[in-house]
Amino acid sequence: MRIRYITLTRTGPCAAILLTLLLATMPAVGQSDTRETPPTSITVRAVSHDAKIIGSNVGGARIVIRNAATGEVLADGVQEGSTGNTTRIMVAPAHRDSARYDTEGSARFVADLAIAEPTVVDIEAFAPLGTPASMMRSSKRMLVVPGQHVTGEGIILELNGFTVELIEATAATGRITIGARVTMLCGCPTEPGGMWNSNDITIRAYLESAGRTVQMKKMAYAGRTSEYAATFEGVPSGVYDVRIVASDSGKGNFGMTTGIAVAP
Repeated sequence: MRIRYITLTRTGPCAAILLTLLLATMPAVGQSDTRETPPTSITVRAVSHDAKIIGSNVGGARIVIRNAATGEVLADGVQEGSTGNTTRIMVAPAHRDSARYDTEGSARFVADLAIAEPTVVDIEAFAPLGTPASMMRSSKRMLVVPGQHVTGEGIILELNGFTVELIEATAATGRITIGARVTMLCGCPTEPGGMWNSNDITIRAYLESAGRTVQMKKMAYAGRTSEYAATFEGVPSGVYDVRIVASDSGKGNFGMTTGIAVAP
């Protein structure tokens, strides 16, 4: 409670009136000052680990900001925009005050928080929204101070992983061919010798039945950006579960998807 000290140097009717007016403007004991506080602006960016910003091209990222003490949702929305400048993010040397992500049109989420006192918040990012099977989550807890806006680069939330999609599961007698697309979470392409070099990524396809692996094949580049394929031979007729796992332990990125294949 804020205590205000009032000293009156004169007595009489005028002083009494002044005292009455001052007391009327003070909150009662146990009550907070209810005057409206301007919102505090916080910029948040969800980025793909070892890649770029997660933008509208992959559905964007959902950003949720909660009061850490009460769980109250203070902001909830979708990060939209471009993946950012490739040279600044991936090539240029990073200096302490250099802007890697804050370029024109780059994806971000701006929250206007209605807080009247310093508040510890939990900030969460869920992405990419366009491929729910590959969605990852990252969070950060921090103190936000009223009127102290966070702009520019903003609060960075980094998400590890790959987006893995099953794009083909064709079958002939005794044979099943599996095709997959593997990208960074921001949608950035993978290929041999590329900036996101698929030679560093191990992609395996598993053919499973009744919870057991029937066959496993390492998938090879299919000649098209971000696409990989493997063929299983000698497959008895039946319905099989397909599991595709992409791994780059050196960068701490992993991704997986599942599907169904039917052998005639």
